[in-house]
Amino acid sequence: MSDELECVASVMLAILFAHLVGAQMVSWAAFSAFVLMKGHIAETLLRGVLRIVGTVAGAGLALLVVPWAASSLPLAMIGAGLVGAGGLYGALTAKRSYAWLLFGLTFEMILLDKLARPVLNTSSFATTRLLEVVAGTAACVIVSLISTWTVRRRWTPNPPLPPTRIGWHAEAARHSLLGGAALALLPLLHRLVAIPELAQAGITIMAVMIVPVAGIGPSGLGPVRRKLTHRLLGCVAGGALAAAVLFLAQGEATVLIAGTCLGIVIGRHIENGNQAVTYLGLQFTLAILVVLVPDSYADARIEPGLQRLVSVFVGMAVLYPLLLVWHLSARKALKPTGSLGSASSE
Repeated sequence: MSDELECVASVMLAILFAHLVGAQMVSWAAFSAFVLMKGHIAETLLRGVLRIVGTVAGAGLALLVVPWAASSLPLAMIGAGLVGAGGLYGALTAKRSYAWLLFGLTFEMILLDKLARPVLNTSSFATTRLLEVVAGTAACVIVSLISTWTVRRRWTPNPPLPPTRIGWHAEAARHSLLGGAALALLPLLHRLVAIPELAQAGITIMAVMIVPVAGIGPSGLGPVRRKLTHRLLGCVAGGALAAAVLFLAQGEATVLIAGTCLGIVIGRHIENGNQAVTYLGLQFTLAILVVLVPDSYADARIEPGLQRLVSVFVGMAVLYPLLLVWHLSARKALKPTGSLGSASSE
């Protein structure tokens, strides 16, 4: 319960900071404040620094590359694929994996948003994304510090495990290349059929491809399928609660804030419970935040939640066939030939 209340306080403070610095997407600051909270101040602070570093690196590369890539479909596909694959591999194997994940996510968001909205000011978008991350990080660190000095002094903390570097890993490399291939397809599909929620679909692909390296196996289909399922269920459940709160609030900010706090507590409680559904709890909370934390409470509506749900389906439709084809190919390659089968039976 202490951890859940810390998350509530962190998100509320991040919303305040985001409004003070003039962020254009307040819910992203709330996202940052929620996902960074890990209880132990050392881990929270480290994750906050890595989130800022990864965001700065991804945004910096995007400012250099996106003006060229956005005007050329081949360059857009190459940029989305290479940076996405590199970010995924770093997130799977590097010691500072969280920074690598944010590096890839930030680049993909800026590139894909620019493709979907050609009039987008890339520099302004990168700046506001950084402001939102800084606002969420600052809020989370402040709450974590206060909690460490007060509430958490009542029990012995569990120190975080030191991060480790995995090094070269062939299965992780292949897994990352598959993710990069899916990301590279997004600009092409958008050009051909104008797929919706382009940037959010890219986020979905990167997020669900982050699985334990030891569990990737010959294709990675199993763990990725579970994450996709949990992402979908979490979005649906969180969106349903958010819709109910919107209906009850009728534009009243205090009800929307109370509903946000309730959703955070429920989602975090799921996260802290059965390890098998941790990711579902995270997605439940993020669906709550994207709907109930608008840039202005006067404009709160369900559409952002529906758009997030659409992005899950789009990401699934692009990524899953690639994984399935590779899975079937890998299984066929591992299957013994007829002559080997006869020899073993003899």
